[in-house]
Amino acid sequence: MRLPLLALLARGPAHGYELKQDLEQLLGAAYPQPNIGQIYVTLGRLEKSGLIEGEEVEQSSRPNKKIYHLTDAGQETLLAWYEDTADEPRVRDEFFMKFALAPQTGLADQIDLINKQRRHYLNTMRNLSKLVTAENRDNRIAHLLVEGAMLHLQADLDWLERCQEELEEPE
Repeated sequence: MRLPLLALLARGPAHGYELKQDLEQLLGAAYPQPNIGQIYVTLGRLEKSGLIEGEEVEQSSRPNKKIYHLTDAGQETLLAWYEDTADEPRVRDEFFMKFALAPQTGLADQIDLINKQRRHYLNTMRNLSKLVTAENRDNRIAHLLVEGAMLHLQADLDWLERCQEELEEPE
């Protein structure tokens, strides 16, 4: 959450609730909605670490609000984030660990594990498909997020099929 908040602050000062709304609007319903408490805790940590600065702003009919802006150190951190590449392909996969250990423990059947995981992926795809039709189709970023998730799920489904084929092949 810290780097996305820094990125939003790079365009200009904002308060916590405004940042929450911006994230929700940008990413749509497919992305887990940020908790306002989590945002304010993260903003506090970012301020403590010198990546942002906050300034109390008086409001006449409401409690004061704190407006945050990016510091030079925050901008450097953000630039480093954009320069860094994403994580490596996942090789530490919880499902695969269950799948690999099932024959040794005798507590689960590998085909049952595959089928259960497949059902889970298909249900997730179904729910994501509903979000695409329910969401504003003009939100290209949210649409790309859902499309990326669907493509990852399809790859996972293909891989599950490959695992099942491997089990069914005679040695």
